[in-house]
Amino acid sequence: MADASLRHGLLLASQNRLLPLLFLRLQSNSPRLKPSPRSRLDAAFSATLPRPSNRSSRYRVRAVVEEGTDEPKWWEKNGGPNMIDIHSTEEFLDALSQAGDRLVVVEFYGTWCGSCRALFPKLCKTAEEHPDILFLKVNFDENKPMCKRLNVRVLPYFHFYRGADGLLQSFSCNLVKFQKITDAIEKHNSARCSIGPPSGVGDLLDSSTSQN
Repeated sequence: MADASLRHGLLLASQNRLLPLLFLRLQSNSPRLKPSPRSRLDAAFSATLPRPSNRSSRYRVRAVVEEGTDEPKWWEKNGGPNMIDIHSTEEFLDALSQAGDRLVVVEFYGTWCGSCRALFPKLCKTAEEHPDILFLKVNFDENKPMCKRLNVRVLPYFHFYRGADGLLQSFSCNLVKFQKITDAIEKHNSARCSIGPPSGVGDLLDSSTSQN
């Protein structure tokens, strides 16, 4: 009887020791702990998705800022009320006729011309320093027929007009040779009387009359 009780106790003890081990084995082999084929595919697909970066967000912010700016183009700026944009032959002739005996400095430029852009700020400053002089800006691409009639072949190019004397001087110039403009202003900006329409623009007058 004692031997039977002893064997029974040993059996229970062995079962108690084996149960935790059996539970751990079953738990380790549980399919819930292994990733399913679909979950592995989802993980792989997620890894291929682009991640947001600070760089792209900076580009978006910069684009918004640039769209919100209304800064005029360099050729749209003026040195004062005595600097006028010319868009046609009629406007050019009207500006010359209305200038009276004032000295008129005409700049022929191109929006794509690097020399024109480099020279332009200094020309604006000169216009501010000489409010008695009329400065006309002629866009070459907008007024090609007129520019060709006036023999404008190089940019930037300048014409100087004064009352009845008409065309006084013409030359090409860049920022390095800007002194040519200063010298021409000093030479031609003297008191004179206007006794009629400006000379030296006969071809333009003829073409304007024929268009009307």
